[in-house]
Amino acid sequence: MDKPHILQVGPYPDWDQMPLDAAFHAHRYFESGDKAAFLAEHGPKVRGIATRGELGANAAMIAACPHLEIISVYGVGFDAVDLDACRARGIRVTNTPDVLTNDVADLGVAMMLVQSRGIIGAETWVRDGSWATRGLYPLQRRVWGRRAGVLGLGRIGYEVAKRLAGFDMDIAYSDVAPKDYAQGWEYIADPVALAARSDFLFVTLAASAATRHIVGAGVIGALGPEGMLINISRASNIDEEALLAALETGRLGSAALDVFEGEPKLNPRFLSLPNVLLQPHHASGTVETRKAMGQLVRDNLTAHFAGRPLPTPVL
Repeated sequence: MDKPHILQVGPYPDWDQMPLDAAFHAHRYFESGDKAAFLAEHGPKVRGIATRGELGANAAMIAACPHLEIISVYGVGFDAVDLDACRARGIRVTNTPDVLTNDVADLGVAMMLVQSRGIIGAETWVRDGSWATRGLYPLQRRVWGRRAGVLGLGRIGYEVAKRLAGFDMDIAYSDVAPKDYAQGWEYIADPVALAARSDFLFVTLAASAATRHIVGAGVIGALGPEGMLINISRASNIDEEALLAALETGRLGSAALDVFEGEPKLNPRFLSLPNVLLQPHHASGTVETRKAMGQLVRDNLTAHFAGRPLPTPVL
């Protein structure tokens, strides 16, 4: 039986590429110099799209594949997939939740610790001889026992809050409604009010049109000159102009960010700021998790073409 043709939007590690090529005719969109010509040539054969969360599949790509049946996303976020176009044609969409949840939560908490305790600067202090010539490193701020807010208590937000509880932190959260699994953490519906009672604000909610710039000037101002913003969700959830202005003027104490608008070409203003920790969108970046994500991408594609229920459907 002929293998299904799929459009591969971005590269995968070799451990994913080899089994993907074995099971499907993978047309590597990302290797093409003329994307429009590539889609015109291969789109009519394509029955599935394998993409990454930040790359997605836009309306033009979907329209170029008239026989498209499924889009399988490598990542938990699917906001870069045109869901309206998929609904209109009955195209299935899947993602890779759960398998990356704990690693993302780990990195978020690690970013809080690194930024609050000045760990990167402290290592430089040792390496450049400042410890010997200038004495003790400047005092930093504690984490344990302080107030933490979690904006979005879904899978990742819940795991972040569980970890923060281990530091005896005073935890509150915002979401569309109170969660029965919230373990007694305080529910605060308004993100501005959540920020006002937080020393550390974790952004962990899924991205959508409704959440675009949900962390704007109001939330950032409420967090204040002693507060820290940690984003391990999507860049679109943050108003970057408002964030940069607050960091530059000291109206926000600090930030720790794993995602950016236009990444990897982030706004150069971030690079000159001493009060922001920058990470290269690698919260799920462990060997174990990336292998599990790749397997789930293939499992969804395989299940669809075999007529079986999808393991992790979005649509």
